[in-house]
Amino acid sequence: MEFQTTDLKKGLKVAIDDKPFVIIKSDFTNPGKGSAFVKVKLKNLESGLVIERTFKSGVSTGVFKPDLEEKEVEYMYSDIDGFNFMDQVTYETVHMDNERVGDAKNFLQEGIKLNVFFYKGLPISIELPNFVNLIVQQTDPGLKGDTASGGMKKAIMDTGLQVNVPLFIKEGEVLKIDTRNSEYVERVNK
Repeated sequence: MEFQTTDLKKGLKVAIDDKPFVIIKSDFTNPGKGSAFVKVKLKNLESGLVIERTFKSGVSTGVFKPDLEEKEVEYMYSDIDGFNFMDQVTYETVHMDNERVGDAKNFLQEGIKLNVFFYKGLPISIELPNFVNLIVQQTDPGLKGDTASGGMKKAIMDTGLQVNVPLFIKEGEVLKIDTRNSEYVERVNK
């Protein structure tokens, strides 16, 4: 099935030149003079490479539905070769190398559930939940009286992720972190 320019929205998974992509940004422009077009920013699900393409409205796009299979998995552990997940339906182990997991490794904790995308039978990328709860492993103590000033400091989470947090955050606290931008959201009560 070929997608039309009106279908090209953020988050849509597509195939271009037999390669899987996800649209990370889509802008429709109608200049008034000339034909309307859609400018999209695409991330290759296999390599992580980001490209931009422009598609004229009303013209064949060459963008198709990809041969992607999505499976829910649970993160189990990492080893020297990469990361191991358990398929939640078949209970088989799915292994992904370090390169495919990339920066998502900073959010992986034992037992977290997420989605793995398979392209032509091979695992190519993971999709994290929007938020994860991580424990503050290391941070400087906040200064007395600075708790309400809105200042920020660095904190290293239990996965190795470095995050800017408010000054009142202490080591050992559980924080809700947004996986899309690696930012602190709120403290979580234990």
